[in-house]
Amino acid sequence: MKRFISDFTKKFKAEEEDDDEEYLELDTESNFDRSSKIIVRPFVIDDFSDIKPILDSLRDGQTIALINIKPLKDKDLVELKRSINKLKKTCDAIEGDIAGFGDDYIVVTPSFAEIYRTEQSKSVREE
Repeated sequence: MKRFISDFTKKFKAEEEDDDEEYLELDTESNFDRSSKIIVRPFVIDDFSDIKPILDSLRDGQTIALINIKPLKDKDLVELKRSINKLKKTCDAIEGDIAGFGDDYIVVTPSFAEIYRTEQSKSVREE
């Protein structure tokens, strides 16, 4: 029995020593790419034509858009509705998420991000 335990511990220690040689040290600093950063970018919609740069940055996939809709809301509600519908369609196409917060802002995220919603806001969205 002593011999069995001795052989077992020797074998186990030998495997541990072999495992130490399998580690590879990586240089994480050289692989850093600035273009992989996510940008949280504010936008203001004064007119329907202001939506194009927002859509372009969302399609790029690296931008979370914070959109101030107050100027268009004060000016033309029909254009505001048209703009929001265009944002929703693009958001669906990129499999992103869209939500309003407050009365004057909309947040649009790419597919890798999700907007947190409380139980109250979930029930309003379902209606």
